[in-house]
Amino acid sequence: MKFVIEHLSDKLYEWCLIEYRNISGIVGRKNLIFTNIKNPNDIKKLKKFGNVKKENVVKLKLKNACLLDLKAKKTLNPTEAKNFDYFIFGGILGDFPEQGRTEKYLTSKLKNVEVRNLTNKQMSTDTAVLVTKLIAKGKNINEIKFVDNPSIILKNGKVQEEVNFPYRYVYRKGKPVISKELIKYLKNKKDL
Repeated sequence: MKFVIEHLSDKLYEWCLIEYRNISGIVGRKNLIFTNIKNPNDIKKLKKFGNVKKENVVKLKLKNACLLDLKAKKTLNPTEAKNFDYFIFGGILGDFPEQGRTEKYLTSKLKNVEVRNLTNKQMSTDTAVLVTKLIAKGKNINEIKFVDNPSIILKNGKVQEEVNFPYRYVYRKGKPVISKELIKYLKNKKDL
C-alpha cells in the first residue's frame, strides 16, 4: 500500500518539509510518493523521504486508489481500506475555516478513484496519513482517540506564548500526536 501526497502549495515551505518528513517516518520511505513537485531543489530535498514525481497525481492514472477528502460522503473503514493500493492526500496547509481545496484541486479531477473522509473535522496531512494507516491496519475510526484544536505552550515565563492548532489530531498518552520537529520549529520561529 502506497501513500501519495499531491503537493498543492506553490513552494515547499519549511513547515511543509517537516510534515512530509514526519509522514515518511509514519509510513516508510518506500511507501511514500510525492507528486506535483516541479522545483529541482524541492525534488532533491524530498527524495530522502520518498519517491518524487513531477507529474500531478491525475496524470499517474492510479488504479485501485482512494482519495481522502473531508467533504466525502462515506468514511473510510478497515474492510475497504485494506483493499486499496493507493491512498491520496492533498499536501496543503489547511485554511481555517476550511475552503474545500481538496475537492477543488483533486476530487473534481480524479474521477477513477474512491473518495472517503476521516470524520467531519479537518486534520493536518500527517495526521490524516497516520489515521489512514491505523484504519488500514484494522482500527475503526471510532476506536481512535482524537483531540480538536489543541494548544501547545511555546514559551513559558513572565509572558507565556502558545499556539492553537485548529485541526483534529490523534490523542495518545494524554496529549495530541504532533511532530516534535514541528513544535521545535514553532518554538524557534521569531515571527508567529
